[in-house]
Amino acid sequence: MNKTILGLVLLLFLFSSAFSLREPRILIIGDSISIGYTPFVKDHFEGKAQVKHNPSNAQHTGTGLKQIDKWLGNKDWDVVQFNWGLWDLAYRHPDAKAYGMRDKVNGKVTYTVDEYAANLDLLVTAIKAKTDAKLIFVTTTYVPPEEEGRFTDDVQKYNEAAKAIMEKHKVLVNDIYEESVKIHKDYGKGSNDVHYSADGYKKLSEAINSFLEKSLGME
Repeated sequence: MNKTILGLVLLLFLFSSAFSLREPRILIIGDSISIGYTPFVKDHFEGKAQVKHNPSNAQHTGTGLKQIDKWLGNKDWDVVQFNWGLWDLAYRHPDAKAYGMRDKVNGKVTYTVDEYAANLDLLVTAIKAKTDAKLIFVTTTYVPPEEEGRFTDDVQKYNEAAKAIMEKHKVLVNDIYEESVKIHKDYGKGSNDVHYSADGYKKLSEAINSFLEKSLGME
């Protein structure tokens, strides 16, 4: 074998080795619940995968449609995990005194179930056009009964609509709703708050971690 060919073989070997040693890149897009558990996901995958969260809160699907290209950027993601829902099903009124103008008595819902599904359809199409990453949708978490701007029963309606869209697009679904109900009982911030204590977010991260590991073949 002459020196030129030997050099090319060596370069190809080094390139393929470097590529195979690259840590998988995971992008998490989501609301404050995902912001809460992402630090625990990062800790879990330290040395095994790079985990990033979109800047700030992904809010509702309308925000997602405006920002999705920017959030995805030009990086070579291996997994894009995303969730919307809590903001979409929230009722708000300009005169409401609750934080975020939440008011399920006098307010107007951000997006109806059908509007939410239509937005998700557009979002998945946009994500697939931008990246070849494996996609994972995470279902919306529990809403306690005294929450001022959201109805408990709405969550499953929105989740079912989302699952239908994900099935249409062959997107993996990590359904953490039932787990979130159990976790909120012990680690929620109260019967009027959708959020969790640090221990609660750590518990939620376990359901996220195990699903991500399966999707990356790390079991």
